[in-house]
Amino acid sequence: MFHPEVPARVLLIGLGATIVMDLWLLSQKYLGQPFAGFGLIGRWVGHMRHGRFIHASIARAESVPGESALGWCTHYAVGVGYAVLLVLVLGQQWLHQPTLLPALMFGLLTVAAPFFVMQPAMGAGFAASKTSTPNINRLRSITNHIVFGAGLHVSALILERTAS
Repeated sequence: MFHPEVPARVLLIGLGATIVMDLWLLSQKYLGQPFAGFGLIGRWVGHMRHGRFIHASIARAESVPGESALGWCTHYAVGVGYAVLLVLVLGQQWLHQPTLLPALMFGLLTVAAPFFVMQPAMGAGFAASKTSTPNINRLRSITNHIVFGAGLHVSALILERTAS
């Protein structure tokens, strides 16, 4: 059984970790790295309601109304979902004694979703293999997800310290 505060805490940790990742992505954009937001993810998700899950190129697929907002909402929902999964795997005690290494490792494991589901379904191939710079794109994905893991830890620490 879980304490009534757990769902709210996990929600805030997921949102916080996703914000940390977004700040990282925006800092990288400021330094000249490409970042177009999450509109193409919104396009991908938007096509799912019509039964279309796989695209040769999501960039060339027909746009869907509100795809940017849908992409950002999906991005945050996934971040919260990952926080739920982290607590299910590590247990509620991690919320009160958050440790860095499990959060970083979990963040690294979450890169499996883009490598093996999203990128292939959106036309980029497994682990970005069909992109013009697959190794750079892989490294960016791995780094982004490790940053997300760090965000899980930082968010949990902040919540634990402010709740005490």
